[in-house]
Amino acid sequence: MKKKLFRWLKVLLLLYGVIGIAVYYLQDKLLFHPVPVERQVKYDFSQPFDEINIPYNKETNLNIVQFRLPHADTPRGVVLYFHGNMENVRHYAPYAKDFTGQGYEVWMLDYPGYGKSTGKFSEANLYTYAQVVYKLARSRWAADHIILYGKSLGTGVAAQLASVHNCRRLILECPYYSMTSLARRYLFLYPVGSMLHYRFPTNEYLPVVAAPITIFHGTSDGVVSYGNASRLRDLLKPGDEFITIEGGGHNDLHEHAEFVSRLQQTLQE
Repeated sequence: MKKKLFRWLKVLLLLYGVIGIAVYYLQDKLLFHPVPVERQVKYDFSQPFDEINIPYNKETNLNIVQFRLPHADTPRGVVLYFHGNMENVRHYAPYAKDFTGQGYEVWMLDYPGYGKSTGKFSEANLYTYAQVVYKLARSRWAADHIILYGKSLGTGVAAQLASVHNCRRLILECPYYSMTSLARRYLFLYPVGSMLHYRFPTNEYLPVVAAPITIFHGTSDGVVSYGNASRLRDLLKPGDEFITIEGGGHNDLHEHAEFVSRLQQTLQE
C-alpha cells in the first residue's frame, strides 16, 4: 500500500513539475495571440485612416493606425486605444466608430509581433512604446484632449501610462486587478509571482492616476472574472466610476445597450 501511494506521489510531483515548467517557458504563447502582417500589405478599413510607422530602433518598428473622423470636422481630441491580446489592429478596428462617432480620432498601436509592428515584446517595452504614442499625440493636442483607453491586456498598459502622464480620462474595458492575481485563479498551487514574466499591476497604477477613471466590466466575463476586476473599486477616488454590465462577457460588451450609452455619455463629459 505504501509503495502504491509513493508511486502516485511521484507521478503527481512529476506532473506538477511538468506543468510548472511548461507554464514558465510557454507563457507567452498561452497569454498572447498575435497575427503578424507583412509591411507591404495595404489595410482596408471602413472609415478614413492614416497609417504611420515609427522606426524606434534597428529591430523595432511601431505601426500605428490613426482613424480620422468620417467628415472634415475638427476632432474634439484623440483616444489612444491599447488593445487586447488577440490578432492585431484589424480585429479591433470596428470599435473605432465608438469614438469617431463622438468626435474623437482614434489611434491604435499594434504591439511588437502584432500586425506590422516588430521588435521584442516585453512588459517594459509596452510601457515605453505607449509613451511614444502619447508624446506623438501631445505634439497635436493638450493633455486634456487625450483619452487613454485600454481593453483587456491593454488596460494595464493604459493604466501605467495614465499614472505617469496627464490625460482627460482613463477608460478601462474588462480590466484585471493584476496579471499575477489573474494567473493565481488558474495556477493556485504554483508560486506565480516568481513564475510570470508579466505583472501588469493595474492595482498599483490606479491609486496614482490623477485623471477621472471609468471602468466597464461584465458579470459574465469568463476570461477576467468580475470578482477579480471588482477589487479595483476600492482603489478608485471620488468621482471615478465602476460600471457593471449585467450579463456582459469579455468580448461582447458592445452588444449591451447600457455599455454603449454609458460609453457615449462618458465621452461627452
